[in-house]
Amino acid sequence: MAAEAAGGKYRSTVSKSKDPSGLLISVIRTLSTSDDVEDRENEKGRLEEAYEKCDRDLDELIVQHYTELTTAIRTYQSITERITNSRNKIKQVKENLLSCKMLLHCKRDELRKLWIEGIEHKHVLNLLDEIENIKQVPQKLEQCMVSKHYLSATDMLVSAVESLEGPLLQVEGLSDLRLELHSKKMNLHLVLIDELHRHLYIRSTSRVTQRSKDKGGMSSLVKDASPVPLIDVTNLPTPRKFLETSQYSTPGSSSVKEMNLQDIKEDLELDPEENSTLFMGILIKGLAKLKKIPETVKAIKERLEQELKQIVKRSTTQVADSSYQRGENLTAENQPRLLLELLELLFDKFNAVATAHSVVLGYLQDTVVIPQTQQEDVKLYDMADVWVKIQDVLQMLLTEYLDMKNTRTASEPSAQLSYASTGREFAAFFAKKKPQRPKNSLFKFESSSHAISMSAYLREQRRELYSRSGELQGGPDDNLIEGGGTKFVCKPGARNITVIFHPLLRTFYEKGLMLVFSPLYMCVWCQVPGRGFIQEIEHALGPGPAKQCPLREFLTVYIKNIFLNQVLAEINKEIEGVTKTSDPLKILANADTMKVLGVQRPLLQSTIIVEKTVQDLMNLMHDLSAYSDQFLNMVCVKLQEYKDTCTAAYRGIVQSEEKLVISASWAKDDDISRLLKSLPNWINMAQPKQLRPKREEEEDFIRAAFGKESEVLIGNLGDKLIPPQDILRDVSDLKALANMHESLEWLAGRTKSAFSNLSTSQMMSPAPESHVNMDLPPVSEQIMQTLSELARSFQDMADRCLLVLHLEVRVHCFHYLIPLAKEGNYAIVANVESMDYDPLVVKLNKDISAIEEAMSASLQQHKFQYIFEGLGHLISCILINGAQYFRRISESGIKKMCRNIFVLQQNLTNITMSREADLDFARQYYEMLYNTADELLNLVVDQGVKYTELEYIHALTLLQRSQTGVGDQTTQNMRLQRLKEIICEQAAIKQATKDKKITTV
Repeated sequence: MAAEAAGGKYRSTVSKSKDPSGLLISVIRTLSTSDDVEDRENEKGRLEEAYEKCDRDLDELIVQHYTELTTAIRTYQSITERITNSRNKIKQVKENLLSCKMLLHCKRDELRKLWIEGIEHKHVLNLLDEIENIKQVPQKLEQCMVSKHYLSATDMLVSAVESLEGPLLQVEGLSDLRLELHSKKMNLHLVLIDELHRHLYIRSTSRVTQRSKDKGGMSSLVKDASPVPLIDVTNLPTPRKFLETSQYSTPGSSSVKEMNLQDIKEDLELDPEENSTLFMGILIKGLAKLKKIPETVKAIKERLEQELKQIVKRSTTQVADSSYQRGENLTAENQPRLLLELLELLFDKFNAVATAHSVVLGYLQDTVVIPQTQQEDVKLYDMADVWVKIQDVLQMLLTEYLDMKNTRTASEPSAQLSYASTGREFAAFFAKKKPQRPKNSLFKFESSSHAISMSAYLREQRRELYSRSGELQGGPDDNLIEGGGTKFVCKPGARNITVIFHPLLRTFYEKGLMLVFSPLYMCVWCQVPGRGFIQEIEHALGPGPAKQCPLREFLTVYIKNIFLNQVLAEINKEIEGVTKTSDPLKILANADTMKVLGVQRPLLQSTIIVEKTVQDLMNLMHDLSAYSDQFLNMVCVKLQEYKDTCTAAYRGIVQSEEKLVISASWAKDDDISRLLKSLPNWINMAQPKQLRPKREEEEDFIRAAFGKESEVLIGNLGDKLIPPQDILRDVSDLKALANMHESLEWLAGRTKSAFSNLSTSQMMSPAPESHVNMDLPPVSEQIMQTLSELARSFQDMADRCLLVLHLEVRVHCFHYLIPLAKEGNYAIVANVESMDYDPLVVKLNKDISAIEEAMSASLQQHKFQYIFEGLGHLISCILINGAQYFRRISESGIKKMCRNIFVLQQNLTNITMSREADLDFARQYYEMLYNTADELLNLVVDQGVKYTELEYIHALTLLQRSQTGVGDQTTQNMRLQRLKEIICEQAAIKQATKDKKITTV
């Protein structure tokens, strides 16, 4: 136990002290300080026990960990041996190095000589390797050129030439190779420039067709029986749609090219042309390595216009071939639609070209700022130059299609044009030029059998090309285009501007909100979802006075100075051709024209021409909406001129010796015309039968209206003779008035219909319920008022013509029947000759029949009825009223008068297809004169009052003049008094009966 305690003590001491020497010092201190030997012995004993304990523990641990301990000892021994060996070797190396140093110091000059010879041999080997590689350059270069890995080819060629002109310059055996590679280097940039242009002008535009082909757009036109697919340029997607998903952005954007020129690498495993943007960057980088950037920029500038013209030529051929495949004949049909098709295709391709140029321009700008490729005195082009050239080419194209070389204005000789190549100097372009003598060819070969067969062969070759690649790819493909001058897809002419105006200068008017891009209107009310090509150019160029669009100015000057004047000259010539004749109111349209117009009665040729002119101008106003005010002014002027022409022709008919005929003067009178238009027969004529208000006892109502009209006419014309010069005796004049009425009424309706779609600025509203035409800009209120007044004036003139015809027939009745009573002899003795119809009645019947024949062919049925309905009532009133003018009348005269009435009634019945009972009323009046005066009074009592008191008085007075033995004036006065009493009694009885009926009801 004591040993364990001693061991524990020492272990605790050891555990307290990390240093083993501390324990030994502690034991020594204890032993030395102890005074008793026994204590020292005890201490010694404890130490021995502790050591024994440690030995036993150590032995146990060794036994437990014998394997690990053995391995550690062996490892330690191995390491120790290796360290010892290494020390010995190092010592030996040091001794050897010292020995070598001494030996080398003795052989220094000889070693230097050997070292120099080694370097020389190594350099020779490098040169030989380089020569071997350079000898393979032509073959590798050819492979790269074939595979179009131009950047690798450029690097290889530039490196080889630098070696041949540098370290290998003195190698005589490489002189031929040096010349060959130098020549290739001098010409390589031409190949790169050609490839760059191919991607700028062909590959960039072919994406449109290729995308359409992938979508199956081309196959939509392929027929089952057609082995070769057709092309359809109308279905081609625009680059604006395509570029959204392609490598390009929209033209004019700052982020067109996202890849820097320095970051461009060429992957030899991929098709280099798969990514056109990357490929053009490779070409520019290669040209920069060749230090040919100035030549590249110069070539781009010089070839820009010609390449754009080639695009026009290829596109024209493409559109023409597409039209031919659809079965359309360009030479036999004038189809401006194909011009629009061509322009849309060109717009798309030019947009793609501009986008490609923006990519190239970005790369060129990178070459200027890169120090390794910095070029001296390089002046780059910009996008404005590209757009200007595009506009120049479009101007040249439009100059041809608008036929501006042969255009002559009617009013401004300074507007005569000659061809200008630049298209920018408008002062010179529209300046007066010396007229050139036309050079007419003596003959052409275009219709020869050889030319036809060659054209068919080339067309077939192009069809096969379309089936493979979709369109002409330039280069060899251009050889498939027929030569021999400009090819047109439609006939050149000024009217082609109507087809292309909106695609160039697009104007939108939607639900009352408009955005106008034109030189005349500058109002912006809403955002427009699309732009015309000129707006796209201006958007790409950006704002600023230096960015003005020459194409806009070109179109503006052309339309203002040439087209408007030419349109005015054309319509003036056409209208004057039918209005400047001797009698324009008698030239009628043919049956085919009437059938096309859907009219049943003849119209004046001049009216149809004027209406056609108005419609033409309205169509032009839709096609060239920015110039709607000018066209509407032309419409106003032409309608006003035609109104004046019609007024002059009307006066030429109805005016005789500075005096209007009676019917015309009455129709001109506002009170009389208002009265006639207020009568039911006019209202019924003006309204369709189904729209007329239903009235009970309508016949009595109309009869009362006839009586009112007859009363007015008799009150003005019933007591005087009408001279022949106060009536229209020539039936052709009446027919001319009828034709004028129908024509002017038709013209008024057509113009009102055309003008109803227009809207004034105050009417423009974004309300969804608005039905005005939003395709047009708002029209000024003054023009709308003028147009409305003109349409109303034509309707008023048409109404006046109808009133003149209505009145003229009635004036004819007065002209013939008043002299019958005032100058006729009816106190006759019965004989064959005296019992014939009165010559005046015969003439009246003849006139009425002639007028009926003319009116039935010239007027619509309801208007024809308006003229002749009520005529029997008027004749009856005239004859009854004329009884006061007979000096005397005998029974034979009464019989003759009844025969006159009968023949008039028969004629009118044939015309109106009705009984004309009013003439029976007149005949009964004259038959009443067979009685004596007293018998007449008794007849009134028996039969009731049929006529007015004045008419009975005229009858009694005529009987007194005609019969003998009827008493003096006193007796006559008594009869008149008796007549008055009878009439009053009859009126009282009639009123009492009426009151009784009312009470019963």
